[in-house]
Amino acid sequence: MDLSAYLAAMKRLLLLLAVAIGISGCKKSAIQEDLVILAMTNGQWKMTSFVEGGTDRTADFASYRFKYNTNNTVDAIRNGLIEKSGTWNGSASTMSIFAEFLNASQPLIVINGNWNITRNGWTFVEANQTVNGQLKTLRLDKD
Repeated sequence: MDLSAYLAAMKRLLLLLAVAIGISGCKKSAIQEDLVILAMTNGQWKMTSFVEGGTDRTADFASYRFKYNTNNTVDAIRNGLIEKSGTWNGSASTMSIFAEFLNASQPLIVINGNWNITRNGWTFVEANQTVNGQLKTLRLDKD
């Protein structure tokens, strides 16, 4: 094999390797996103901590459970009944979760927005957001 044929073969091999790495990266990202969806949509969640601007508001959520659905809807269940439905989305790549309850009243309105996930596991999520200079933190645990 002459040098030009060898170099051409090496270029094809490197191109195939780059494509394979790119595809596996996409699969890894898709798998991470699938795990976020699976973790969030498996069961109901309760708010075990909610602090807004230094004020503990956890008691405001004591009667609520949240059910995240695979169609990106979320139900706020209060005393066993759906009080309000909204939308949600989670991203493993940005470590964030978004929730919105349109025309919500207190306390659900304070959940709206993009939350930065600071810690998480299969059965809990801790996140924060800052709105108008005011820090909000929450912790959700599987019920």
